[in-house]
Formats: sequence, structure tokens, C-alpha cells
Amino acid sequence: MNPNLTADRPTFVTHLECSLTGERYEADQLHGLSSAGRPLLVRYDLGAVRSFLPRAMVEARATDLWRWRELLPVRHTENIVSLGEIETPLVAIPKSSGSPSVLVKDEGRLPTGSFKARGLVMAVAMAKELGVRRIAMPTNGNAGAALAAYASRAGIETIILCPDDTPEVNVREIALQGGRVYRVNGLIDECGAIVGKGAAEGRWFDFSTLKEPYRIEGKKTMGLELAAQLGWRLPNAIFYPTGGGTGLIGMWKAFAEMEELGWIGAERPRMFAVQASGCAPIVRAFEAGEEHAERWEDAHTVAAGIRVPKAVGDFLILRAVRESGGRALAVGDPAILQAVDDCSKQDGLLLCPEGGATLAAYRQALRDGLVDEDDEVVLFNCATGLKYPMPEAGQELHKDKVGNLGKL
Repeated sequence: MNPNLTADRPTFVTHLECSLTGERYEADQLHGLSSAGRPLLVRYDLGAVRSFLPRAMVEARATDLWRWRELLPVRHTENIVSLGEIETPLVAIPKSSGSPSVLVKDEGRLPTGSFKARGLVMAVAMAKELGVRRIAMPTNGNAGAALAAYASRAGIETIILCPDDTPEVNVREIALQGGRVYRVNGLIDECGAIVGKGAAEGRWFDFSTLKEPYRIEGKKTMGLELAAQLGWRLPNAIFYPTGGGTGLIGMWKAFAEMEELGWIGAERPRMFAVQASGCAPIVRAFEAGEEHAERWEDAHTVAAGIRVPKAVGDFLILRAVRESGGRALAVGDPAILQAVDDCSKQDGLLLCPEGGATLAAYRQALRDGLVDEDDEVVLFNCATGLKYPMPEAGQELHKDKVGNLGKL
């Protein structure tokens, strides 16, 4: 038994609030978006947390996601549906990045092979706690796999819609783990429109990105974890693959909460929201000085996880990037694939395409003078590269006609 889950601990959630208007909502009730149609954020009594939970107590716990129990929304331990959410490692990639100060936080080590496990374990636990019995969600692949796994463990039914070009491994993974998965001849936001229609008809609860409040809380553990791994400081810059942007929003929230707890100071990393040039609504809005991003038409990229034409939390992403002094950057598919190839061959770390996008964006930022070679930088690899197509390889060798081994 994980010692972080052995008994109920005091919980400190006070309420939820609209991320746009600040309107207050009661905790312990089922909510989707706010009345303004924007994401809800969970708020805590951080003064009480500070008195109850000294930083040393956190340091003494097992290093998994649930060490942050008091800063998470689940009230009752029996509602947690853990599959073993470990602390993911920071891996240096000095050769492919050109700097010993560039680290990859490899989220592919999590259950179901991606960082979607962080958000979905929290959202499913809260769905269980609040009595949800049926969930529907659009996905580009990894989120659906995480939902199917955790919901099956919790005894919750799932209906999952994905674009028809979603990688086959993801579709089969979702089905094998108990999700009813359907391919849709459209993009993820068009899948989401179908999910939203069914939710309005009362057929299921809508688990689309940021349309329930708790995925952010799971994703914010990336920020909590990163600070602890770096000795309670933050890096100079973070490059984050950005589709719906839940993790970037969650980390920015985590940094503010840790400062209020006295665990870190006021310093913040420059946040770089990384998108593919074939689907870059956040980049376009950032460069235009806009607060919201218009839908990106004809979205296409090899990095399917960041192929999100319209993000409901667009203004939160843009706010975090601007407040941090960071940038929104777009990189092309050739640069993404080259980064994946270089990191694999030179540093032995197999990135997913979305992770490759962060390395490509770092290289671009370095060329453009947005970061220095001496800056400590963290790139997020959001999933194991083993889930993605790889180039054909392997030459044949006949066992009875080996010939000159020096030619191998």
C-alpha cells in the first residue's frame, strides 16, 4: 500500500471559481464550465495548508503524485483510483540540445504512457466522489487511453470519440481498457461538439479538456514535482507542448500556490507554449496581442497531441505565457521529426512527436536569442515514443551466409 494513500488526510478545498470572472461556486458539487462558459479553478485554504503541511513533511513522503494530497481536491482516500503515478525523472540531453543544462521531464513513464494520467486520475477520482456513472470525452489518443484505464478501474462507463486518423495503437489501447471508442471524420473539437450535444441531452458527463475542474489539479503536480526535484527552485525556462494547455495552466497555478505556502520565492520560469506550425492558434493570438485564439482551420501535424484547433482555456495559456515573459512558438513537422531522431540517436531518449516539438522549439529559441546556452531549461516529453510510428529499419542477414563480419 502506498503510504501516501493509507488514510484520509485533512482536505483544504474551499470553493471553485470562474477563471474569467471570479464568480464563486460551491465545492463538493458536480460542475462543468462556469456560467460564463469558462473553466473553473479549485481554490484552497492555503493558510491552513501552510500551518498543517511544512515543506519538510512533503519531503519525507514517498515521491509520487499523491505526496501532494493536501493540495489536491479528493476528500476521501477510498475514491482514489491510482495505477501507480510515479514521480517522473529529469533526463539530461546534452548532445541533441547542445547544452548540459537542458533537461527532459519524461512523462512517458506514467501509467498508460503519458502525462494524461496526471489529469485523468484526478478527474476520474472526483467523478467517482461526486457520483458520475457515465463519461464521454474527445481525444487525440493518449487522454482517451488514460480515461479508459482509470474509469474502468473506478467502475465508470466511458464513451470516447477520436479523429479518424488517431494512431491505431491509441484506439486499440482505449478499447482494450474498456472504453467504447468511435472514430469520427473530423478534428478533436468536432468530436467535442458531439460530446457536448450528448451532455446537453443528459446522456453523459462531458470530460472535454478544461470542461470539468479537476484535470488542472492533476496536471499541476508537474509544477509541484519539478520544484521539489530542483531543490525548491524553478528553472529559467519551460518548453511545454500546447494543445489544450491544461498542464501549462496547471503548473502556473502550482507556482502561485507554492509561493503562498512559502515553499518557493517569486521567481518564475519563462513559459514557452510550443505548437506545430500546422496548428498554431495560440501562437497566432500571442503574436497579434489577442486575449483569445480563433479556431485554426485545416489543422495538420505529425504531433497529433497538439493538434487542437480551438482551446477553451486559450486566455489562461496566453496569460501565463505573457506574465512569465515567455513566448508562444510554432515549429514545423520536419524540425519535430529531426529533433526526435537526434535525441534518440545522440542521447538515447525516445521522444514522442510532441516532446520532439519542445526540443525543436528550444533550438529555435536559442538561435533567436530567446534563451541562452547557460539557461537551465526543462522540456516536457508528454508521452512514451513507443506509442508512435517509427521509420522502417533492420537489414536482413542470412544465418548461413554471414560472410565478412567486419561489414556489419
